Amino acid sequence: MSAVDTLFAAEPATGADLAARLDEHGHALTHRILDPDTCREIADLYDRPELFRATIDMARHRFGAGQYRYFAAPVPEPIAALRASCYPHLLPIARAWAERLGRPAPWPDTLDEWLTMCHAAGQTRPTPILLRYGPGDWNALHRDLYGDLVFPLQVVIGLDEPGVDYTGGEFLLAEQRFRAQSRGTAISLPQGHGLVFTTRDRPIRSARGWSAAPIRHGVSTVHSGRRRTLGLVFHDAA
Repeated sequence: MSAVDTLFAAEPATGADLAARLDEHGHALTHRILDPDTCREIADLYDRPELFRATIDMARHRFGAGQYRYFAAPVPEPIAALRASCYPHLLPIARAWAERLGRPAPWPDTLDEWLTMCHAAGQTRPTPILLRYGPGDWNALHRDLYGDLVFPLQVVIGLDEPGVDYTGGEFLLAEQRFRAQSRGTAISLPQGHGLVFTTRDRPIRSARGWSAAPIRHGVSTVHSGRRRTLGLVFHDAA
């Protein structure tokens, strides 16, 4: 696994930093942070059911079609380390967004401290997740809230190569604009790259200052092959 700082480097095409891209779009695609071998190793964890606390059939719950699994505690070390390393990079952005929206910013300096707060509030179930889609599978638009304590940013990492391992399956974002039509975005998630996006909403400028734009995310229909991703949510579930 490469150094997590690579995740938060500027995109070569734009030279913009992570905070600026998130402020402008509500999401930011990163450099490659996992090599193909590491992607396969993480994806193959899906076939070890002892590592997971729950398996969700999306069609059964009318969430879409396909399947995902939540890791059980203790979360495997490479996943836990990646999650902990991402947190301090996202924390300044979370605090800045809270200030703009006039909201509390309860997040301490480390993920361990934050998860301790989650657990004290009854949110004790780990939320790192592996998702697996095949032909015809998709994920309905949703938000990963899980309880009263919420970290406002999360990361999804592609474990397969679009156009090679699968077709279709774009990552979708739908942003509800104040007094305007919603804005939709479709993103092809390259293997080993991360996408940072908002968990619930983000601040946008309005005539009256800052307002919150709710955002939901999902996955378009996979046409062929197999699409697997790793999701990193930074609050645990009730």
